[in-house]
Amino acid sequence: MYGPESSGKTTLSRELAKHYDTIWVEEFAREYLQKKWEKENKSCELKDIIPIAVGQIKLENEFSKKANKILFCDTDLLETKVYSETYYDGFCDPVLEKYNLENKYDLYILTDIDIPWIKDDLRDKPNNRVEMFLAFKQALIKYNRPYILVSGNLKKRIQTAVSEIDKLISNN
Repeated sequence: MYGPESSGKTTLSRELAKHYDTIWVEEFAREYLQKKWEKENKSCELKDIIPIAVGQIKLENEFSKKANKILFCDTDLLETKVYSETYYDGFCDPVLEKYNLENKYDLYILTDIDIPWIKDDLRDKPNNRVEMFLAFKQALIKYNRPYILVSGNLKKRIQTAVSEIDKLISNN
């Protein structure tokens, strides 16, 4: 799953994993940053980006060994890169850039911002949803990543995703 905050990635990851009787990888940054918020009352800082990226890849590698043919990921390194560039004046650590280029997925599911934004401790861009969505979409295009856009209610999003995933499965 791929897209801006509060666009339904976690819910869609969970539901698609159920549909395909497999597992999904939660967003490492969420737990990492929630703990930081509760402990220090601080949000993400530039020094957190690499530990977040390392934690995400570690989870993906661990879960990939347990998956039933398909692994759904609630985020990825390209998403971390987009956030880094958005929050830190275009900066992306060269290490993150290197691994972002090497790390590829069969399909990115870009989640639209046509659902309500829900506030929590970590979300902070309710007025920048269009800008953030476009940054995510442009990164997919720039890095030539295969993607589909899912919009609408959860049922419609699942139907769109399943249709494309089933095509991938049948071609492999």
